[in-house]
Amino acid sequence: MRNKGVGKAALCASVLTVAMFGMAGCKAGAATDSAEDKASGKGLVIGWSQRGISGSDWWKTLVEGGQAEASKIGARVELLDANGDTVRQNADVQTLITKGVDVVVMNPNDPLGVGPSVQALKDAGIPVVTVNSSLDKSLVPDMFCYVAEDQEHTGSLAGEVAAKKALEKYGDKGEIKLVGIGGFPGDVLSDLRFNGFMAGWNRVMDQHPGVTTVKLDTKYGEWKPDKALAPIRDVATANPDLKVIYSMSDVMHGGIVQGLQQAGLWGDRIIMASYDGGMGAIKEMVDDPKGPLQADASNQPWDQGAAAVKMALAAFNGDQAQCPDKTNYIETTVITPAEAPEYYIPTDTYVRAKD
Repeated sequence: MRNKGVGKAALCASVLTVAMFGMAGCKAGAATDSAEDKASGKGLVIGWSQRGISGSDWWKTLVEGGQAEASKIGARVELLDANGDTVRQNADVQTLITKGVDVVVMNPNDPLGVGPSVQALKDAGIPVVTVNSSLDKSLVPDMFCYVAEDQEHTGSLAGEVAAKKALEKYGDKGEIKLVGIGGFPGDVLSDLRFNGFMAGWNRVMDQHPGVTTVKLDTKYGEWKPDKALAPIRDVATANPDLKVIYSMSDVMHGGIVQGLQQAGLWGDRIIMASYDGGMGAIKEMVDDPKGPLQADASNQPWDQGAAAVKMALAAFNGDQAQCPDKTNYIETTVITPAEAPEYYIPTDTYVRAKD
């Protein structure tokens, strides 16, 4: 892992003196930006290998948060978008190495498939920070830090609020039937977010033994509103006494609402919790604070991007104390109708941390 770069700066200086500009180890811009400047962020060149941007406001916001933080510290981001192609992402990383970046932030498209990139960065002496999605555990030793939200913890925030709202609405005796809807059977995101939700729910309900929770089989909507409609409509039709729904992504919200409407359940009879902190969901709570949507756990892509840049600077400086366990979870929150007006910013797409 790279140290503060003083030795490498001295090497580059001597190489430049004899005009051997192509010698390995000298980064582009070394003549104009000293290692001391870069240690504070000024002139630091951060290569950003993004798994995709097009069609995803979440990924767009992630990158924008990183670019804003880089601008704040005087660094520059070289952004390349793999557009969902692991082969292309590996080629992108080679391009960043050729450009002489100081550190790479990677949002891996495939946790194992980017192995060649991780090895190439190691060989080049360039540290790598991953954001949003991590590497296969076999590659983690060669990574400086993984930046994300703790999805189980974030899900548990929504579960606690949903349980409290359910007690207020239905009382502390009787049966409460709930269902979760995620992306795909067996996918890690769905499992983490739902397990977290149930942990938060159970923490509250354990104090109310008069309540029996009936957990229906999890449904899956492929993270798309149109794919979420039928599963929710079908489960609501088969269970007219359904009381609580947990969506593992705001992206599916429109389809879930439609499905519940078609089953005749959308309205006062339902409590809904969600995950993402999308501004559309926050606006819904602002506009209809007594409506079904009562909790939205935020994963804050802007803050994840900003944190990734902070870790990139730490990686350049070899400061592992900033990410001692190779994982940096950002602090997340859950927004209820009471907090929604405070978090609602029409020009943003997702909730950000409050200053």
